[in-house]
This record gives sequence, structure tokens and C-alpha cells, in this order.
Amino acid sequence: MKKILIVLLAVISLKANSQVIDSIKKDITQIPDTVKHLHSKAYALILPAGLITYGALSFEVHPIRQFDYYIKGEAHNIAPEFNTKAESYFLFGPVVAVYGLNLIGVEGKNRFVDRTALLGISAAFTSLSTLPIKSATHRWRPDGSDRLSFPSGHSAAAFALAEFMAQEYGDKSPIYSIIGYSFATTTAMFRIYNRAHWFSDAVAGAGFGILSTKAAYLVYPYLRNMLTHTDKTGKKSTFIMPTYQDGTPGLAVSMRF
Repeated sequence: MKKILIVLLAVISLKANSQVIDSIKKDITQIPDTVKHLHSKAYALILPAGLITYGALSFEVHPIRQFDYYIKGEAHNIAPEFNTKAESYFLFGPVVAVYGLNLIGVEGKNRFVDRTALLGISAAFTSLSTLPIKSATHRWRPDGSDRLSFPSGHSAAAFALAEFMAQEYGDKSPIYSIIGYSFATTTAMFRIYNRAHWFSDAVAGAGFGILSTKAAYLVYPYLRNMLTHTDKTGKKSTFIMPTYQDGTPGLAVSMRF
């Protein structure tokens, strides 16, 4: 039975790898304007901007800061011994779902290469927008472990991935967006209950994460067109894509003659 299971898993793995390779080959021959642009309207930026503003105001507005202490107290009263690392796994729920759905045939907005590039750009935007602010604000964490509390990096990453799932599958059904944001909200709650972040840290992190993914979907189509060249038939004759393998960054170049 054990041998049969191993063989079955090997077959599934080979099939999955074959599907990914076929998807990449298909991507390389697609013309640049097949990339779907950001579907959100300008007013959709109001929510993440508002979340970031709320978090920033916690440094100056006393009632907002007092609410942080209130939430900390309530979390302690409800679960005084709460301690988990589950948030480090929960935040990846949406991205696992996106690639899993695509693998079983439920296609999202973009193909494998473009989707992965968008994910990478979103992650870069999230890091660039949160890490410097953590160092600049010097806010103590609720547990007093260090002064890198604001904004919550876990929450930023979780909501960036939730928005990634919403962008890829939200047009198919709102349930996909609900699933993604449920993972993100749970991640933020775990950070608060672990006394790793204040409520305002998590709120601001959510704003930065959502905004980072929206920004990725906004700029990527233009960036992709800059890095590609099409021939007279409208197909790509040159394709350039950043890569990262075995700890070494590089560029993948595909040319069709």
C-alpha cells in the first residue's frame, strides 16, 4: 500500500510539473496585451488609504491609541495563554489557493508567468513600503520584544496575498475574495492575540498589503510591454523575465526566430 501511494504521488507530481511547463510555454507565445489590467476603479484605493491613515493617526490621536490598549486587554482576557505560529502559515492560504485552482483547471485572470511576476512585484512593493517604516517609527510591540511593531508585516503580506486572489478570481465569484480575505483577517487576529502587534499596526499593515497588490496590477502590464518585443504576426519574438534559482538572481530570455 505504501509503495502504491508513493507511485501515485510521483505520477501526480509529474503531471503537475507538466502542466506548469505547458503553461509557461503557452505564456511565452502570448502577445503582451493579453495581460489583464487592474480591474479596480480609483475609488477602490480609498479603503487601503483609509486603513493606512487610521494606523498613522494612532501615533497622534489619543482615542485611537487608547483603543489599541483596549483591544490588547480584551485579547488578554479572552485568551491569556494564547501562543501560536499559525499566522506564518495562514497568510499563504490565498496564494496556495490561486495556484491550486489553476492546477485543477479553474483559470484565473492571468497565466502562470504573468501571475507569478505580479506576485513577485506585489511582494517587493509590500516589503519596500513596510520595512523602512518599521525602522523609522520605532514603536514597541505589545510584548516589548522589539521596536518594529508598526506596521504589521504579517498582516501586510497576508492582505497583499488576499488581494492577489481577489484580483485573479474575484470576477468569477465573490466567494474567492471572501476566502482570501478570511485567511488575511485570521492572520492579523493571530498577530494581535500573540501580543506581537497593536490593532492599529494590523490595520495599517492591511492597507499597505492591499495597496501593494493593486499597484502591482497597475504597473505590470506597462512593465511587461517594455520588456517584450513582438514580431509582425503579433507574437512575441523576444521575452525577458527575471528569475531566481538556487539563491542566484538572473534573467530568462526567450527569442523566437
